[in-house]
Amino acid sequence: MSAPEAAGPRAEYTVVGCGAIGGTLAFHLADAGHTVHVVDTDTAHVAALRERGLTLRGPRGERTVRVAATTPDALDHTPRRVLLCVKAQATAAAADWLAPRLAPDGWVVSLQNGLNEGLIAERVGAHRTVGAFVNLFADVVAPGVVQDGGAGALVVGELDGSPSERVAALVADLAAWGPARATGNVSGYLWSKLAFGTMLTATALVDAPMARVIDVHRPLMYALAAEVEAVATAEGHGLEPFDAYDPAAYLPGAPRDLRERATDTLVAWLAGQAKDRSGIWRDIAVRHRPVEVHHHYRPVREAAARHGVPVPLLGRLLTLLAEVESGERPMAPANLTDLYDPATPRK
Repeated sequence: MSAPEAAGPRAEYTVVGCGAIGGTLAFHLADAGHTVHVVDTDTAHVAALRERGLTLRGPRGERTVRVAATTPDALDHTPRRVLLCVKAQATAAAADWLAPRLAPDGWVVSLQNGLNEGLIAERVGAHRTVGAFVNLFADVVAPGVVQDGGAGALVVGELDGSPSERVAALVADLAAWGPARATGNVSGYLWSKLAFGTMLTATALVDAPMARVIDVHRPLMYALAAEVEAVATAEGHGLEPFDAYDPAAYLPGAPRDLRERATDTLVAWLAGQAKDRSGIWRDIAVRHRPVEVHHHYRPVREAAARHGVPVPLLGRLLTLLAEVESGERPMAPANLTDLYDPATPRK
């Protein structure tokens, strides 16, 4: 449980990792008048932020705000309210870097994909770690420029589920972005997104819109989500719905008509987003950098092994993704066939 904290009308935030999530939130916080320090390892990105500011492109056109920006080695302030927005595979290094620099009464909120709160807590202390779930559609499209691809859900909560003043203050400040809210069940949202995330990961095996791939390959998507939800259930997590994803529809044994209706809603929602391909696809096809998905699902597979829950599709999905990532296998529709029926793999 956190120590109480009174937040004024304007606060100071350090955003570590100014990618899609960090850049979007940093922009809206700065635009609302908060003081924002950005820390990022991308020197070109930092240089652009210093020279031209942080630009957000979206439905309302292009807007730019000023933010302080630095690389980690040149940090010039003591972080107190930290939004950790780095890729999952960079979490340990970022938390190790933060631990000796964080203010004594400071805290770190994990605004990332995956299950990173425990790792952060090991480095900076559980009492200084805040959980969060975020589902933003955005991409960094140039140094200093973030493309807003559509709004999603954002919830924040203490690791033990208790209410706190720091969470209330953070939610109030993040209202500058959109409908952020507090929750007593962060883990329920994170596990729901991991289930939904298997669908998005599968769409990165082909070069096609997410909505279309999920719609055409419904049985595969149902089976993938069900595997992760079975693990979450075995772990004792109560899954939470978010945006257009209803986890109850994808639990093992859920009625078929419920799944179909839920997927109709999900597909229609995805089709309405300006961003039609996943960040995973973009990392492989555009940015040519390692994806973070393997780190997301490592604890899921470990939990599955502990509980004896079979996750064969998840394992095959990650194998195929690694092959696409390395260039050994091209992005192609046949990958989805191979995923569902691996008897005759094709490359």
